[in-house]
Amino acid sequence: MKIAIFGKRRQNPDDLRHIIALTDCLAKLDIFVSIDRRFFEAMSQAAGTPLQADDVFEGDDFSADFCFSIGGDGTFLRTARRVAAKEIPIIGFNTGHLGFLAEQSIADAPRMVERLLNGDYIVESRSLLEGKGTGGKVKAGVSGWGFALNEIAILRQDTASMITVNANLDGMPVASYQGDGLIVSTPTGSTAYNLSVGGPIVQPTAPCWVLSPIAPHSLTMRPLVVADSHVIDITVESRTDTYRVTLDGRSLILPINVGLRLRRAPFVTKIVHTPNHNFIEILREKLLWGISKRDE
Repeated sequence: MKIAIFGKRRQNPDDLRHIIALTDCLAKLDIFVSIDRRFFEAMSQAAGTPLQADDVFEGDDFSADFCFSIGGDGTFLRTARRVAAKEIPIIGFNTGHLGFLAEQSIADAPRMVERLLNGDYIVESRSLLEGKGTGGKVKAGVSGWGFALNEIAILRQDTASMITVNANLDGMPVASYQGDGLIVSTPTGSTAYNLSVGGPIVQPTAPCWVLSPIAPHSLTMRPLVVADSHVIDITVESRTDTYRVTLDGRSLILPINVGLRLRRAPFVTKIVHTPNHNFIEILREKLLWGISKRDE
């Protein structure tokens, strides 16, 4: 078995101790371990001794049976970007905050390794959004990495005034959203930025997108759920010459004459869960979903 490890470069001492224990465990089990160079150097410096590793890599020059993401959900999103079309299953070990994607405890990492060796796990496929620029002088990819596991957001830039985001579905006009912008969310991202603007929570494997306006200047504008087989075309009207696009938090400024075409990516992100994984239980644990004071 071959494991590739990614992680955030700042870890508290207790988590660092568990990370060292994890790499020691993998070495004892004779599992081939590749570690992202920046993470390897940061953890080795913090530990005062190099982590046990068979290989240290940079960029996309790696292969593995599984990838470990050690950090929070932001680290998981960056790991998914590095894995990309390789479709290597990812396990998220949480050393961050909420941990919707990085849901495994780093303290339980050796137990998760045992599950992998025994085949005691499930793999869930998550869809991604692909964004490309249209019109104007643009490259095919909107940022060099035109994919998002959580969401693509269209936002105002350098103005306190509203912008108008025109959305078309397979060429059919859907709405002109006037306000601060529009979020197009994947099911995975429904519990992220989408949730904060009042969008619905969606089962992560559902074949759909969610269009959620940000601070809409109309009571009739509500989140809309559409099938992920559709192509969404976006154009923007603003008092300024530019607007902002974010892909899982990565920001890009586009000229107003450039539109966006959003569609399902040709590959998926694969996430490893324990066999007893339950999305509703995760909601109850992370968001106190459905918790009543009567239950106390």
